[in-house]
Amino acid sequence: MRQETSSFETLTRNEYEGRTGLVYARVSSKKQEVEGHGRESQDQRCKRFLDSVNVKYEESFLDTFSGAGDFMKRPAMKALLDYIDSHPHRKYVVVFDDLKRFARDVEFHLKLRAAFKIRGVVLKCLNYNLDESPEGKYTEIILAAGGELERLQNARQVVQKQKARLERGCWTFNGKKGYDIVPDPIYRRIAVPNKEGRVLAKALEGFATGNLPRKIDVAEYLVRNNFWKKKHPPERHLDQVSKFLGECFYCGDIEYPRWEVSRRPGVHQALISRETFSLIQKRLYRDSARSKPRRNISDRFPLRGLLLCSDCKKPLTGAASRGRKNHYSYYFCFNKQCKLFNKNFAKKDVEETFRIVMQRNKLKADSGKVITAVFDRVWAEEIKTLEQEERLTLQHIKGLNEKVEELTEMVRRSSSESLKRAYEAQIEKALDELAHLKPHEENDLNVPYRTALKKATGLLQKPYKTWQSLNVIEKHRWFFFLFEAKLEYAKEDGFRTADSLSHTRLFEEFLGETPNLVRPLGFEPRTLEV
Repeated sequence: MRQETSSFETLTRNEYEGRTGLVYARVSSKKQEVEGHGRESQDQRCKRFLDSVNVKYEESFLDTFSGAGDFMKRPAMKALLDYIDSHPHRKYVVVFDDLKRFARDVEFHLKLRAAFKIRGVVLKCLNYNLDESPEGKYTEIILAAGGELERLQNARQVVQKQKARLERGCWTFNGKKGYDIVPDPIYRRIAVPNKEGRVLAKALEGFATGNLPRKIDVAEYLVRNNFWKKKHPPERHLDQVSKFLGECFYCGDIEYPRWEVSRRPGVHQALISRETFSLIQKRLYRDSARSKPRRNISDRFPLRGLLLCSDCKKPLTGAASRGRKNHYSYYFCFNKQCKLFNKNFAKKDVEETFRIVMQRNKLKADSGKVITAVFDRVWAEEIKTLEQEERLTLQHIKGLNEKVEELTEMVRRSSSESLKRAYEAQIEKALDELAHLKPHEENDLNVPYRTALKKATGLLQKPYKTWQSLNVIEKHRWFFFLFEAKLEYAKEDGFRTADSLSHTRLFEEFLGETPNLVRPLGFEPRTLEV
């Protein structure tokens, strides 16, 4: 009996003779990473094996990644193969804990085995004796298939549980932008609005009311208010803005069509009301919100792209034609299916009618007091919000600095290289967050804003004079501040939808002339309490 054991030990030593040990460990989630079957426990077990067979340990490669699919998408597995390739003259033995840690997909299990075999690597699984005999390969494939089946069954159970939570109104995935996911005694985890959420709420309400008429205006507002940590041009964020505007999550509902979960009330707190969300969806399908800014706008036709045909509701275009002696400029409908197709509206008549509309919509003299009162209230609320955000930011900065100091001390005390790398990664993440946290203490909150208020009021009191002083791009922006949508133009009736500008009607409502038409959202977009 002793002779047999001695022969086995000799065989084991010969199998690993001249080789250096590498360790591969993997878990599928962060939760597994910190539990008893986490990566570090696998790592230690594999190191103990190498020590028991007198093989020198060299490096560990630790993954937190699903075992399904292409193994080259696993960062540590790719790093392991690259490491072996970078030392072509060395012989290695790679130790891992269990076949499930190696791969949980039959196809890629076989491909991964072949990848190590080509490199001349000996594989050692602690929970299974890898055997190159036909029977051994057959058993290995059966076990790999069992791992794949278990993975697919687990995935199905997870989907079923997540779908059940979604049907209850609970968001089961990662947090949405503007929300934090926090523990909850009733729903286990729930989404709660954060500081970014307050900024996003104002942006969404601004789009709904027309104060931010286009997606690019929403993106500029969010960039200006530090919604994103990294400073990119607003154009880079247009896709994200489109998702925000079409996401019912922000009005308190959830849906997940992929799993056939229809829209329903959620248990999380909304940023905006459902009425506001409905207004956003209507605006998204208007030409002014849906189309990109025209690249061929010119000072010669400043209203091109802003007017609609009264018959087909398509945009009017503008062009010049040559007569016998002079050039003549016209606006006209270019829709071949419209009965007004190619019917010309003289440019001077259209723009003169527009001038009259603008000049007759001036703020009344007594509107100044209302504007000042509203502005003072909004200014006071903004100052209060800034001061509160300042306190929260300083507290967060203090907490991050303490976290960096604590992690730095843990790195100094730790003897495990893998733990040191994990701590250093957390330090780097905290320092990166600190770099983007800038307190507003350098801002002077007592600026003489009344000067700016007087200037803004003057612009509203003389809208057409302001229009004349702007270039064509600024005119288009100014247009959507004054009007809620593009204007319909008819040759006989002029502008049918421009009885009064949006800002003059708003302040007239405040003055009490038409109190029943006052908007529930008020003058300034606000964050609704739900």
